Amino acid sequence: MSEAPKITLNIPLNRVEGDLELTLEYDGAAVTNSWSSGIMFRGFENMLKGRAPRDGLVLTPRVCGICGTAHLLAAAKALDMLCGVTIPDNAVLVRHLALLAEHVQSDIRHGVLMFMQDFLNPAYKTQPFYAEAGLRYEPFRGTSVIKAIQATKKILEIVAIVGGQWPNSSFMVPGGIATTPTFNDMVGCSYIERSFTTWYEQEILGCSLERWAAVKIESDLDSWLEEKDNHRNGDLGFFLQCARQAGLDCIGAGHGNFISAGLNDISRLSMQTSDGTACLSAGFITKGEKSDFNQARITEHVAFSRFEGYGSGLHPFEGVTIPSFAQNPDKYSWAKAPRYNDLPAETGPLAEALVDGAPLFTDLVRRRGPTVFTRELARLTRPARLLPIMKKMIAGIDPRAPFYKTVKDIPDGRAYGLIEASRGTLGHWIEIQDGAIARYQIVTPTAWNGSPRDANAIRGPWEEAMLGISLKDPDNPVELGHTIRSFDACLVCAVHVCRKK
Repeated sequence: MSEAPKITLNIPLNRVEGDLELTLEYDGAAVTNSWSSGIMFRGFENMLKGRAPRDGLVLTPRVCGICGTAHLLAAAKALDMLCGVTIPDNAVLVRHLALLAEHVQSDIRHGVLMFMQDFLNPAYKTQPFYAEAGLRYEPFRGTSVIKAIQATKKILEIVAIVGGQWPNSSFMVPGGIATTPTFNDMVGCSYIERSFTTWYEQEILGCSLERWAAVKIESDLDSWLEEKDNHRNGDLGFFLQCARQAGLDCIGAGHGNFISAGLNDISRLSMQTSDGTACLSAGFITKGEKSDFNQARITEHVAFSRFEGYGSGLHPFEGVTIPSFAQNPDKYSWAKAPRYNDLPAETGPLAEALVDGAPLFTDLVRRRGPTVFTRELARLTRPARLLPIMKKMIAGIDPRAPFYKTVKDIPDGRAYGLIEASRGTLGHWIEIQDGAIARYQIVTPTAWNGSPRDANAIRGPWEEAMLGISLKDPDNPVELGHTIRSFDACLVCAVHVCRKK
């Protein structure tokens, strides 16, 4: 029997940052195997060695121009732990207010500017949604695109108010924050949050946050869509119609393991959603069962990564980042392979919703498993859970109370900062020796989702999600673009289609 044809597809996968090559085995009916190759090495972790401990607060936000606030918070939390300092409540609120503002803008920009654009693909010319999708999502001209750019630009002003600038702000420091927001600053933040919430309700949801919160199971979702023209005409309603007609509720399952490091500082301040459920809690789900999150169970593998090898996975405190330029066909990606309890795990808004126990997504995954449809739905509706939390945070900030607890020297030792970034679980692990950084390891959300195989030859999450996908046109594999983009891959698009014989 002849081998299945092996096709290499380099497609514009995310239109954000980085380069990605996707190699597939396709037998004419479905994808039977896949390899995800991050093809750019940057070495931020090695840049930090020998530097002063606080240098990470300036350098690591430059890891990503989209989620620099998340890297700053992870770096600051690691230094907080190293110093043994409990930061003031005000600082907790301001830090996480900025982070959630970044989340909200990222969710909308990804959904409206990046994901929905695929419905303009020529593969959908015969679909009833095609003409309307062009009016809404044509780059830089579509009605929804223009409104989303304007609104998300405005919500980021919250970060600028409390942090001085966005991106690449550096206002978080060990002990709290280096700024002292005033009463007028909080009034400004409140106005921005209210304005954005109104826009989100009108343009994305087509209903109030309270009405959307009543959607608990799949049948509620169907009823909601048919209830009013406003629901169908909002970007969320339009997504539901397009995604189902395109069959996105039937592809992209992956392994079914989910991880969320959560935001434990929010839990400390009892920041729950309006319906009383958890928000950005920590946990790990496999085979439908949730367990507590423990960072000691995280390892990174490099058996199939372009780094100097070691046996099985190493915890980030023990890991190294030594690039290997030797020609080795087994080593096909510059991404490492993070694992939890030696299992690959998906991270991001869907994982967060499942770990939080959000009823709609628990029901959807129970009925249909994880899909492209469910993953992107979680991202488009995450602001509905986060905006009320942001409102509570702004109300809880007291300009008369301290924002900083004095930290003088940063001692030698090991520490980590783990949070949920816009795309999922982000971790920074730091070791200080003789007053300088001796080791710095970063595990990003896209490393979790886009990892290559591990030492056990188990595929990463979106490698696994490729399996079983049928391509209507192998020269225009729009189904693969939908699937990768549903993970919101932080890899700048590479961008042509070619075939390897």
